[in-house]
Amino acid sequence: MNTILVTGCAGFIGWRVSERLLEENIQVFGIDNLNDYYDSRLKEWRLQKLKVKSEKLKAEKKTEFIFEKCDIGNFDEVKKIFSSHKIDAVINLAARAGVRASVEDPWVYLDTNTKGTLNLLECCKDFEVKKFLLASTSSLYGFNEMPFKETDRTDTPLAPYSATKKSAEVLCYSYHYLYGLDISIPRYFTVYGPAGRPDMSIFIFIKNIDNGIPITVFGDGKQQRDFSFIDDIAEGTLKCLQPFGYEIFNLGNDNPVELMYVIKMIEDALGKKAVMNFHPRHPADVVATWAHIDKSREKLNWYPKTTIEEGIKKTVQWYFENREFVNSLKNP
Repeated sequence: MNTILVTGCAGFIGWRVSERLLEENIQVFGIDNLNDYYDSRLKEWRLQKLKVKSEKLKAEKKTEFIFEKCDIGNFDEVKKIFSSHKIDAVINLAARAGVRASVEDPWVYLDTNTKGTLNLLECCKDFEVKKFLLASTSSLYGFNEMPFKETDRTDTPLAPYSATKKSAEVLCYSYHYLYGLDISIPRYFTVYGPAGRPDMSIFIFIKNIDNGIPITVFGDGKQQRDFSFIDDIAEGTLKCLQPFGYEIFNLGNDNPVELMYVIKMIEDALGKKAVMNFHPRHPADVVATWAHIDKSREKLNWYPKTTIEEGIKKTVQWYFENREFVNSLKNP
């Protein structure tokens, strides 16, 4: 593959996936609408990192990163991208994220997560782009028995966010069946790490604990999450570019841990104690997540390499190195 279109390239996962592609000497055409769901300066920070890496690689005549602002919910904008560039594959990481926020404003989730995916699939069909990768979510599994398997039922989503992601998955199958698109769908499990999303718990906890600001804990803090480090997720995403026909893969750490354990690790790394305010569990939040990853091990030869302990240390270290910038960001 010579050129891969990465949507949401200024987002957390899109940024790291784009970096990894460039490191593999693959040209990245990145698009993002740079929306204000959280402080767009963090997105600009990630974009600048990509541009710096691109300039170095371009000077070595290896590859480059090209960026264009584009909203995948706008079909005309998307079609213009495909019309003006030769694209070999699409990695769709553009999404309106946030389970709780989707309950408040479901319309924007429909526009980006479902309609945006449809727009990309239509262009892949019309411009003969055979490989399509859709980033999906572990929140589809809802209250299924753990560990969650790719074959579990996912037709009872608990929030509009996961419902729109399920819609995107179903559209992908239709386009695979009708037009022969080769489609891989990684379902991510609670991704965290350096330069992560500032609306996610680990980012919030690090920033607030360091500044003596109380943190909000929903429920009793014993809820479990299969926290997955960004570098492992990016590597698994690249492995999903292989031809599979139509496949869904769980990408998770296969090691659920309690939220209170994560808070304790952050406290130790910062050398500060958290002030905690406990609130009732949000009805759209699941009690626990746990990825069954045997399929990913077998078909992708992928498994997570970063423990939660190592990942928290790396994330806190990034925070220390960028503390002034992080503290200047507006709270989501």
